[in-house]
Amino acid sequence: MVNRLQVGHQWQSTVSVDNLNKSNNNDNRTQQFMVMFPSLPTINYRQSPKLYLTEFLCLMASILSLCLLLLVVCILPVQPVLQSNSTPTHTHTTTATNGTNWIVLVAGSAGIANYGDQANVYRAYHAARAHGVPDKNIIVMYTDDIAYNKQNPTPGIVINEPNGPDVYNGVPKDYIGDDVNPITFLALLRGDRTLERNHKKVVKSGPNDNIFIYFIDHGSPDEVRFPHAKLFGAELNAALRDLYDRKLFNKLVFYLESCESGSMFEKYLPNNINIYATTAANPKEPSMFMYCDDKIRPFCLGSYYSNSWLDNWEHMDIYTETLQQQYDYIRSHTNKSHVMQYGDLSIAKLPVSYFLAGPK
Repeated sequence: MVNRLQVGHQWQSTVSVDNLNKSNNNDNRTQQFMVMFPSLPTINYRQSPKLYLTEFLCLMASILSLCLLLLVVCILPVQPVLQSNSTPTHTHTTTATNGTNWIVLVAGSAGIANYGDQANVYRAYHAARAHGVPDKNIIVMYTDDIAYNKQNPTPGIVINEPNGPDVYNGVPKDYIGDDVNPITFLALLRGDRTLERNHKKVVKSGPNDNIFIYFIDHGSPDEVRFPHAKLFGAELNAALRDLYDRKLFNKLVFYLESCESGSMFEKYLPNNINIYATTAANPKEPSMFMYCDDKIRPFCLGSYYSNSWLDNWEHMDIYTETLQQQYDYIRSHTNKSHVMQYGDLSIAKLPVSYFLAGPK
């Protein structure tokens, strides 16, 4: 068991229609009617009953023809529009709003000493793909400096648990190297157009879409570290609030692992902006690496919080399990720190699949 603090920290929006005079004079009514419908035959109501019947039938036929004409001209052309708008096509059936699920996976640390951070992100990518999330809706950020590091005894292969499978192969290089920084991270969340013009993936979400963010890194009170910069709690929460104000998501879930990770939300995240967060530790304690055995690798392969989450995601029925049940599982398997919850806890009642699965 290794305290994450013991590992070298690397920095880093009427028609008014005049009422016909109500006169009792039939001739006046007839004249007014003919002004409105001049093409209709004139009826003399004082004619013989037989002739009256003939002309009455003629009048009714004319009125019927006029109604049919109005039906064809005014109503039928609107029908296709009404039909197309009344039955919208949805491509996603596992979310509460039938929107799209976006997943952002970030390892903010660098160097072989932080092997487990990137390994967790790689494994999370494969879990998302295994649950049907399209690659275009998954964004991955990591420094990519461990797989072929000279201290890695299996070049090109990264594992997340003893005797585990390679989790590195197949992971896209959306943001690597110097792109791993807080400015780019926040920009991709808001769908930055400059990044998109440079052919970078960004979150292109709207008011019906859900966003899930997993972030693992080193941290200390009120901050998390990138290789050459820091991201502060107030800064992160201001960015999340901006996404909410601009209606860029339906609900957002944030899983954060770092030392003192609770401090990133405890003072900042309100419970009324549709954001739910869990953290690996409370605001005053470290989170812990796991699988630290020099006989396997000269560094730790994973961490208690993240590996517990990944085990649950991979093996539980996420279409019936709720986020609260997943939280309880993670908390019970993370016995070296206090796993915390923040924000809108009602979101925890939703199935995990509302955020961590693709169309079914």
